[in-house]
Amino acid sequence: MSRPGYFGSARKGEVYELRADLNSEYRDRRKDGIKRVIANMTVGKDVSGLFPDVLKNMQTDDIEQKKLVYLYLINYAKTQPELVILAVNTFVKDAEDSNALIRALAIRTMGCLRAEKIIDYLPDPLNRCLADDNPYVRKTAVICVAKLFNLKPELAMEGGFVDRLKEMITDNNPMVVANAVAALNDILQTAEEMQIHELQMTLLDSAVLMKLLVALNECTEWGRIVILNTLAAYRSADEREAEHVCERVLPQFQHANGAVVLGAVKVILLHMEATGKPELVQQLIRKMAPPLVTLVSSAPEVQWVALRNINLILQKYPEVLSNELRIFFCKYNDPPYVKAEKIDVMIKLAKEDNVDMLLSELKEYASEVDVDFVRRTIRAIGQCAIAIEGAAERCVYVLLELIGSRVSYVVQEATVVVKDIFRKYPNQYTRIIPSLCANLEDIDESDAKASLVWIIGEYAEKIDNSGEQLAVCLQEFTDDVTAVQFQTLSAIVKLFLKKPDSELAQRLVQEVLEKATKECDNADLRDRAYVYWRLLSSSDTDAAGSVVLAPVPPISMPPTSVPRALLNELIHELSLLSSVYHKPASSFIGQGRMSMQSLQAAVHANNEDAERSKAIATVAQGQHSENLLDFGDEDASVASTQAQGAAAQSLGDLLGNDAFAPVAAQAEAKTTDTMHNLMGMFGTDAPNAPAQSKQDDLLGLF
Repeated sequence: MSRPGYFGSARKGEVYELRADLNSEYRDRRKDGIKRVIANMTVGKDVSGLFPDVLKNMQTDDIEQKKLVYLYLINYAKTQPELVILAVNTFVKDAEDSNALIRALAIRTMGCLRAEKIIDYLPDPLNRCLADDNPYVRKTAVICVAKLFNLKPELAMEGGFVDRLKEMITDNNPMVVANAVAALNDILQTAEEMQIHELQMTLLDSAVLMKLLVALNECTEWGRIVILNTLAAYRSADEREAEHVCERVLPQFQHANGAVVLGAVKVILLHMEATGKPELVQQLIRKMAPPLVTLVSSAPEVQWVALRNINLILQKYPEVLSNELRIFFCKYNDPPYVKAEKIDVMIKLAKEDNVDMLLSELKEYASEVDVDFVRRTIRAIGQCAIAIEGAAERCVYVLLELIGSRVSYVVQEATVVVKDIFRKYPNQYTRIIPSLCANLEDIDESDAKASLVWIIGEYAEKIDNSGEQLAVCLQEFTDDVTAVQFQTLSAIVKLFLKKPDSELAQRLVQEVLEKATKECDNADLRDRAYVYWRLLSSSDTDAAGSVVLAPVPPISMPPTSVPRALLNELIHELSLLSSVYHKPASSFIGQGRMSMQSLQAAVHANNEDAERSKAIATVAQGQHSENLLDFGDEDASVASTQAQGAAAQSLGDLLGNDAFAPVAAQAEAKTTDTMHNLMGMFGTDAPNAPAQSKQDDLLGLF
């Protein structure tokens, strides 16, 4: 589609032509010239040189032309601060015009110019517009108060505009009420960011609550969103007031705008507990289901936002949609991001009485062509087995059928899931192990292979050919990733402890210890191999069994996917961006970003202080060490090395200098000292080879 003629390519002398049109004696030609100037400004051309010529066209009765001129002034006011003052008289005159649209346009433009010289002339027109008879002008004026406070807080407070704004909440027009609430919210937030302690006021109290509830049903959808967010932050004075708020907000469930619906749900969730009536709470919860179901039937983008909010609601109130599992079944044309959220919601709705229906649906999803979706589906089956003990048998049966499909990625993901099920239900469902072992040579993913090796080692005494299976793994030991190497080492040692008389087990444990201590570069893997070597060489035969064969703690499904404290915070922020991210607002806006900038500034300001840098590095490494509690016993030592290396590297990059070179050297020296101490325990000083005497002891043990 071709663009209008105003957006045509630049011609030689075009600025001259525009200036001639703007100063023409013909009205139509001047208006056409302004349109061409705005068109050039829109496509990014610099037409600031025409500022005086455009300014001459402000005084006109044509509203369309006046809007275009005001738009130009807003865009170039900062570049021409000396010339903007020439427009003050016109602004003041327009603020007293008989046309309400012109009065509103003038006061809005004055607030948007953000020019210091214009601000001083703003109070008088703003006072008149706040008391204007036309609600459109008053609505525009209250927003201008927020802009004035942002530009010059002391002028807004000394002029009484903030107090005046509080009075505007009781205006008889709902549009003015909604804008006044929005402006006050913005002012209070700005005052908090600017640390203006003089402004201490309560946005909403019982006196104006009724006015907001009345305006809620009469204002536009965006005004309703503002009022609902304000009601969510309000704390009811008593049970009767909380019940009244819920009753007046309840009709908003029928609104066509999804943001209004989610805002109404948030208000009722936050006020229904204060009613003190359990039967009313249950009634309100039942009434939430239909509007939430309607949102799930909307456009994909709206669906995704609704599902992210529903996910949070179900974590605190799972009974809200307890009977609506079918609504969340995936459709063939759902985008991947919607399918992923639907599966998460279905897991939270899974119960003993609907798990059969859910498993049947998930089994169908496992035949899809989307690999990531299939993997997520298989993980969901495992989560059902862990969360619902009575359904574990059925989940295992479904997984067994999927393993029988011989599809590579299905088998590998099912292997990881089965490992978690064995952690939850030890010594149960071992009948599926042969089916898993049959696919050992076809498994090429590190997570799946590590899981299968763990299963073989954990149940070595129940698998007839466990030695042969581990022998296959040992052939690829040096080429495997670290996680698989750790599992292979532990599994072979478990095999030897469970079958000490097996010649194959004796040979495998000797080979794996030799490879782990001589051919592997990972220090943690070598350390573990040396520890196993020492345990097996000890005269106390029960010591190795008590360490290596110690019971594995069972796993469980956490009741919520976010911490409880964070969940309560996110419930207060439903329908906002933080509820979509599942993160508090402070982590991606405002204080969170300011804190990071402050940290970087502090680090750069002190980058010459070596002792301070070392202290920061020590703290960072200590924090990473605490995070190791989240890792399993097989990966803790690997995570320790990686975390310390990442800490030193990230802090070094942050400082932008070599302040952490001594720290890295100390860490490396500490690792070397640890290795020497460990070798001393084995009776040798060689860091990369086992002690010959201990090797002879081990051979003698066999």
